[in-house]
Amino acid sequence: MSLELSKESKKRIEQALERYPQKQAALLPILHIVQEELGYVPEDAEADIAAIVEIPVVKVREVLSFYTLYLRKPVGKYHLQLCRTISCTLRGHRDILKCVEEKLGIKDGETTADGKFTLSTVECLASCETAPMMQLNETYHGNLTPEKIDEILVSLNGKKREVKHGWARDN
Repeated sequence: MSLELSKESKKRIEQALERYPQKQAALLPILHIVQEELGYVPEDAEADIAAIVEIPVVKVREVLSFYTLYLRKPVGKYHLQLCRTISCTLRGHRDILKCVEEKLGIKDGETTADGKFTLSTVECLASCETAPMMQLNETYHGNLTPEKIDEILVSLNGKKREVKHGWARDN
């Protein structure tokens, strides 16, 4: 395997392959292992992963592009994933997205210059009852308001983020 992973991750991949009678069934667990170690699944790893599970590279790309839980590029320390599906949209997703973009000074799909925050919109996070909502790393935050966004950012940053003339800055 030319994929640059630790011995522990390579061992975990071998264990995943042993659990399934068909190698391609281990694709999702292997993608998780790669992402856990590297922080995302690099494009140049797709061919190696495809070879491990004996499928065409395009099948790996299909899975990576379908599931938002797999990251295709590095993200900031804090990954804010805002749900954009119907329940969240009806309950104010667009206003929350605009608020977060203004507070962080970035747009959907971007990372702050300091590498601290990445903002993404994603399909359903299965918490419609708390719409609008977002996943912040592994934690769900629901019933979002601009005030709640401020509280969350202050808790992460230790400072309130204000927008002045299009630039986000810490106070």
